[in-house]
Amino acid sequence: MSVKNVLLKTFGENLKQIIQSLKQDFLEEIEEIHIRVEKPLFIFAQRKEYIIKEDGSITDKIEEAYFPKREDIQHILERASRYSLYAFSEEIKNGFLTIEGGHRIGIVGKVVVENGAIKAIQNISALNIRISHEVKGCSDMVLKYVIENKNFYNTLLVSPPACGKTTLLRDMVRQLSNGKKGFFEGQTVGVADERGEIAGCYKGVAQNDVGIRTDILDCCPKAEGMLMLVRSMSPHIIAVDEIGKKEDFVAIESIVNAGIQLLCTIHGNDLEDVKKREILGNMIKNGVFHSIVVLSAKKRVGEIQTIYNRNLEIVYKM
Repeated sequence: MSVKNVLLKTFGENLKQIIQSLKQDFLEEIEEIHIRVEKPLFIFAQRKEYIIKEDGSITDKIEEAYFPKREDIQHILERASRYSLYAFSEEIKNGFLTIEGGHRIGIVGKVVVENGAIKAIQNISALNIRISHEVKGCSDMVLKYVIENKNFYNTLLVSPPACGKTTLLRDMVRQLSNGKKGFFEGQTVGVADERGEIAGCYKGVAQNDVGIRTDILDCCPKAEGMLMLVRSMSPHIIAVDEIGKKEDFVAIESIVNAGIQLLCTIHGNDLEDVKKREILGNMIKNGVFHSIVVLSAKKRVGEIQTIYNRNLEIVYKM
């Protein structure tokens, strides 16, 4: 289903009319839609912020913007949860809902805490609709450097926020799972998709193409998910987005010791930045990662800046 049709299916009448008025080429470039009660409606596209009027046109004047009402948010939540918010309470307390097409609705409001744990989010006051974009083939160049003798080895993707690391990760998973004739055989890939952004599962089914040999643990904490996949699905490769917690690295150590290859991402500005982090820095120093790929967005999202080998020698530089 197209992005436009998914949004029309999810929005109430006021926002639906705005979406219907947007130009198709602009719709296809949308990255995020920020909907806040009694605040201007913002759309992010092509790495720019746009203020949207009630008739769907763009303005540079805040006072001309459409100001969403609480009922606009309520309509979205009802449709996204198929009129059963209770059934989606686990997702909501994690701060998001996934809708058809793998798009994600971020949620904020009053957090209810019980015994030190988040129990619910009430009085929801703002939503951030993040549009999932697949870019098939975006990992072609990277694969030439991370495949050696037809085998994939541990690879770390380093990227500042919003530079396309999840999009690159997803396409690498797809290609590693499917295989490429004459280049490498398809492998069983296990994905611990804690935030539901890699596969974008809806009703348990991946909405994004992550390959024919890929098994997904959706909305499962990364550390637990990685170890569950090892025990249950016999993966050759485990893929995970945004490592960083101590328990993530403990799980990674177990995976590496088991001879399973790892594909993971981490937020960072460059190699020197991530080397400063104690546990990860030691892993890099000890040659755990066969390849380290550094992204940037100086010219475009998903731009590959530098690729290093296990010895931290530059094998590619933009």
